[in-house]
Amino acid sequence: MQHSTTNPEEQKDFGRNWVSSSRFLFHVQLFAFLAFVMGGCYGLYSKHYKGKPKVEVQESSLYTPKYK
Repeated sequence: MQHSTTNPEEQKDFGRNWVSSSRFLFHVQLFAFLAFVMGGCYGLYSKHYKGKPKVEVQESSLYTPKYK
């Protein structure tokens, strides 16, 4: 029976330990997605429609028209 020892430096290597690397990449993707969504929401909020403009409408084209 052969006993293999692992070097502590190999356990910390990003490329060799797929469990910690996949966990790290998951958190990076989650942070990037949340940052993208929050940035989009802020962009929409900062450029939102500020109010209704006052538009002049002829009195003859109203729902209840007024004739002269």
